[in-house]
Amino acid sequence: MTDTEVDLLVVGSGTGMAAALAAHERGLSVLIVEKSCYVGGSTARSGGALWLPASTVIDNGGGADTAERAKTYLDAVVDGTAPGQRSDAFVANVGATVDLLHRATPMRLFWAKDYSDYHPEAPGGTAVGRTCECRPLDTAVLGEYRSRLRPGVMEVKIPMPTTGADYRWLNLMSRVPRKGLPVVAKRLGQGVGGLLLGRRYAAGGQALAAGLFAGVLRAGIPIWTDTALQRLVTDGDRVSAAVVRHGGAEITVTARRGVVLAAGGFDHNMDMRWKFQSERLGEHASLGADSNTGDGMRIAQDLGAAIDLMDQSWWFPAFAAVPGADPKVMLAERSLPGSIIVDQSGSRFVNEASDYMSFGQRVLERERAGDPVESMWLVFDQKYRNSYVLAAELFPRMPIPDAWYQAGIAHRADTFTALAADMGVDPSALTSTIQRLNESSAAGVDLDFQRGASAYDRYYGDPTVTPNPNLRALDRGPFYAVKMVLSDLGTCGGLRADDRARVLREDGSAIPGLYAVGNNAGNAFGATYPGAGATIAQGLVYGYIAANDAAEQK
Repeated sequence: MTDTEVDLLVVGSGTGMAAALAAHERGLSVLIVEKSCYVGGSTARSGGALWLPASTVIDNGGGADTAERAKTYLDAVVDGTAPGQRSDAFVANVGATVDLLHRATPMRLFWAKDYSDYHPEAPGGTAVGRTCECRPLDTAVLGEYRSRLRPGVMEVKIPMPTTGADYRWLNLMSRVPRKGLPVVAKRLGQGVGGLLLGRRYAAGGQALAAGLFAGVLRAGIPIWTDTALQRLVTDGDRVSAAVVRHGGAEITVTARRGVVLAAGGFDHNMDMRWKFQSERLGEHASLGADSNTGDGMRIAQDLGAAIDLMDQSWWFPAFAAVPGADPKVMLAERSLPGSIIVDQSGSRFVNEASDYMSFGQRVLERERAGDPVESMWLVFDQKYRNSYVLAAELFPRMPIPDAWYQAGIAHRADTFTALAADMGVDPSALTSTIQRLNESSAAGVDLDFQRGASAYDRYYGDPTVTPNPNLRALDRGPFYAVKMVLSDLGTCGGLRADDRARVLREDGSAIPGLYAVGNNAGNAFGATYPGAGATIAQGLVYGYIAANDAAEQK
């Protein structure tokens, strides 16, 4: 191929597709380049939630939120760890971004009512939440390009397009069958019935990425896959082009209005992760796309770009993997009664039901204080195993696979003393820890870590357990322990960007013609995770902001 020229070049095909769609609507010519052979990035591997405060999606769902309340909340939880203008610009552009998605893609969004903000007790926080999702979408809309959609993390054998809102009740189907069983019937009917009609419904990140991809195809925006960014080219101090490797050759793409870096974080660049975050992180334990190796960050730094928040990730505790496999997703398991998480000493160290980013931050705080969490275990009893889904694949009463036991990541015993010996922890410490939790459960109050005090904790609790839906005594053997690891949904430190998504130098000046969005940029919300879907939502919104800023350039 020969060198080419467009108005806007977008590097990365996750939330960067929103930037491409917004630019197309402004009349710009756009090209998307994607390093991997798949389209969708980490968005396609995600749960697909979108944190959309003060949006029409919430209004249409019967909710009531305001931009002022959302700003109050973000000011409180971000607490100066990122410039306030970044949060303000996000809130101000949520509505326009939602309108863009409605016009330019086949996806339809709904409000996941009651999915609490992650810090609902903070000023401006809400227990009914601001999280929205994409309704299950027929991926057959992609036609011949369907095979190019990046696969999800949880590939199911039975077609059942389950949203995050569905999962809450699916997980409780044995405890609250009047809620859970209709969800199962509805999604099975949609999935299996759809196949009979030639439809292939997907939910979560698969639906979201497919919807964006379908919009891009409909707009006629080209996507070059298997195309890696090599370097950026400047004209004076302005980024005017990029050199990419495509089809075995280097091609210069001139970008008249600019380049948007949307190539994800440095999830699988272990040298960077061990340098900036922790030498204890497991190799390639991230759930982010395997193509996320920090290329965009390193190349922009060659032009003098500053970086921010490199110690931060969207931390996500997960079940340890059997050899040769990825970590297994933990969704509601940490919040449910009849379970406890302990470290290598056999002691609790955190509110198990806290949001996953805060959980990971607590683990790393321990390490930086010289008291590292060397191992983590989820301990539970038989009643728990009979009641809830485990690792998104083991339904109630299903036995834990033999491979887990053989790999040493699961243990089963009739007493806590025997279980502790298998885990390699102090039996007396584990027994004492569980005894104290059992006493707290009887009172309904966790005096040590306040598990169940937050509306967020209770969202994934068991409403049939009183007085605290997150606490129940572990008293029905046999007892189990499953090893955990600190995983993540992707890193969220990256290039320093302003409220127009422009990449900044150390002195605060913008690099003309260069933008960074999503996990390629430092988290707009600093060192915090405001609510489910804040990572994808900011990628979409800042993609919209970047495209419109580029459209104004001459």
